[in-house]
Amino acid sequence: MPRRPMKIEKAKDFKGSLFRLFKELKPFRFLITLGLILAALGSVLAIMAPNKLSALVDKISAGLVINTQNLETLTTKVTENMDPETMGKIIPQILNMDLTEANIEKIMGSTDIEQSEKEKFINLLNGSQEEIFKNINTLDSKILAMLLPASEYKGVLITTEDKITLLNLSTLDRDHLTNITIPEAIAQVIFPDITIDGVTITGLEQSQFISLMSTIKTSDATQVYQKLDTMPKSIQKMVEPVFDMKGIKNIVLFLVGLYLISALFNYIEAISMTVVSNNFAKSLRRKIALKINKLPLKYFDQNQTGDILSRVTNDVDMIAQSMNQSFSTLVSAITLFIGTVIMMFVTNWLMALTAIGASLIGFIFMFKVLSKSQKYFIKRQKYLGDLNAHIEEIYSGLNVIKVYNGQKMANQEFDTLNEKVYNANRKSQFLSGLMMPMMNFIGNFGYVAVCIVGALLTMNDVISFGVIIAFMTYVRLFTSPLSQIGQAMTSLQSTAAASERVFEFIDEAEMPKEENITKVLDKSKVKGDIEFQNVEFTYAGNTKPTIKNFSAKVKAGQKIAIVGPTGAGKTTMVNLLMKFYDINKGDIKIDGISTKELTRANVHSLFTMVLQDTWLFDGTVKENIIYNRENIPDAKVKEVCEIVGLDHFIKTLPHGYNSLINENDNVSAGQRQLLTIARGMIEDSPFLILDEATSNVDTRTEELVQKAMDKLTYGRTSFIIAHRLSTIKNADLILVMQDGNIVEQGNHEELMQKNGFYAELYNSQFQL
Repeated sequence: MPRRPMKIEKAKDFKGSLFRLFKELKPFRFLITLGLILAALGSVLAIMAPNKLSALVDKISAGLVINTQNLETLTTKVTENMDPETMGKIIPQILNMDLTEANIEKIMGSTDIEQSEKEKFINLLNGSQEEIFKNINTLDSKILAMLLPASEYKGVLITTEDKITLLNLSTLDRDHLTNITIPEAIAQVIFPDITIDGVTITGLEQSQFISLMSTIKTSDATQVYQKLDTMPKSIQKMVEPVFDMKGIKNIVLFLVGLYLISALFNYIEAISMTVVSNNFAKSLRRKIALKINKLPLKYFDQNQTGDILSRVTNDVDMIAQSMNQSFSTLVSAITLFIGTVIMMFVTNWLMALTAIGASLIGFIFMFKVLSKSQKYFIKRQKYLGDLNAHIEEIYSGLNVIKVYNGQKMANQEFDTLNEKVYNANRKSQFLSGLMMPMMNFIGNFGYVAVCIVGALLTMNDVISFGVIIAFMTYVRLFTSPLSQIGQAMTSLQSTAAASERVFEFIDEAEMPKEENITKVLDKSKVKGDIEFQNVEFTYAGNTKPTIKNFSAKVKAGQKIAIVGPTGAGKTTMVNLLMKFYDINKGDIKIDGISTKELTRANVHSLFTMVLQDTWLFDGTVKENIIYNRENIPDAKVKEVCEIVGLDHFIKTLPHGYNSLINENDNVSAGQRQLLTIARGMIEDSPFLILDEATSNVDTRTEELVQKAMDKLTYGRTSFIIAHRLSTIKNADLILVMQDGNIVEQGNHEELMQKNGFYAELYNSQFQL
């Protein structure tokens, strides 16, 4: 049959199905609760990580740059010491100018000094003290040497050259100090020791610092780093980059512990949910297996075998897979989503709005694309089903197509269907192929937006660089749960549908319980008499009875043939006899005991059935013959096979009775039928049922099967259902059925003499 395209089934009652599923999961509630709690805790730990990662980045960043705060403090203190007011107080004391009358006369009487310089000197003396200090360095060096002789200040010898340099420094613009060189003696007296962060910087070291800093632009970080190695050791120690190894170590250990605990939680959660899903699937299969044996035959008549198998396999597997993945994923994704949003707003609301806004723009676009692509997926599945149906139809009827030269038409139809599949597949795959790039775009767009806004906020000292790193992680944590929630909800829909089908099967009405039945028929002591008393039976859903007021008596050892047209009720009678169905009215008695007073298992043990449909399982020839029986000797198996004519066939097999066979092996229909007859002969039951046992074999094989059945029925009460009336001519009693009633009965000769319905059926076999 053509394969139908698969589709995701939705539950009729989504809430009710999930509620029932959770109810059935009660035995596993501890592991489920543990798994869900650990999934949520794992998400919480994942949310905590970015902020710690931000702190780690800030710690590392701080260790990569100089201590600008200490550098600014040092610069401020040094420049304060060079303030004009401060310098104005100490410079006169350091200079200790000799302006006595004797020294002035000596200067004026010196022949080494030009007259113009003497006049300039006199004019300067007539000015104010401020003008003297401001312009004294313009005098002739000989005058300065006499005015500023070497002297001590606070125990430090200040030479004339040092005093002249000090005068030059005092006249410089404080905002444009460049290429300054301060004498060592001057530095010792104008720069007192400074202690910053426990580091003492001497006056000499301060003067060296001033000299180095005067050669660069302090705003140029690159030049500052280049000059750092030439600065005094104390200043290097004070401003050089220092890693807070203790702080970094603590954060790293915390993160490692966080990730290890998170991994442990995830591992335990995965193990817990795997145990739950596997054990729950196992329990469901066990319930289904037990349920199958308790269901009446009418259920299997009303439901397709493939559908029942699908409930046992596909639906149970769907529930197990979803439990293993969807439940914990849904909990962790929701926790991660809500927690990430909260943490983003706690960290910085503006950055949070940026990240969420950027991501939502991408998701809106993605959902629009998904809505467009869905129709192409539906079309693709439909067209693929049509194409598969066409291919299967063509190949199954290939001989007919060749005989009637229909290849061209078949190829044209194939090309048309193939083109539809191609177009639908191309469009659906193109649109679905956009998913991954779009997810990457959403993430990258969020990263870009976070970086831009974060850079602006960092420039304005609103946030640190580490916050940007944290938000880049938050963007990933924010976008991932949304897709996980969508996938989990889709999976839950399938799970609800699957669980609904499984529970429908488990809740099906069972056959009546048999706890109160105490009577037992020992098959070794059964005589073999059977009586049908006014039996009436109607299949469920039918208004017209299939069997109406059926009565018959069968004596022990008789061979009873049941014949009649299709639908007359022949197989139904056998099913009622085997207690596969419960009769509506009347009774069936075995050796005078009603089958209502016997358990189904007891009734089944009294009968051997050889059906029209043969069944072989994977195993040896011997295992197929002694199916479900123990302690059967090899000699017994060989004897039975010789009786039914199987011995020759078995000897042709490579390993004889130990040769492996199955339904797919090259074993003919007749050989399979003989194997099932041999299986029936091994079963030593007082009653035998042969249901169309020769319908699928040729005339020669039918003769072999007939001989085998004659041996099989010897000494047993036998019921033979057959359309080939030639096979039941030797029956002791023939029951002719029509519309659920016995219309004729007797042996072959008697019924032929009546020239009634049986004679009509028998003679129709030989008409053309």
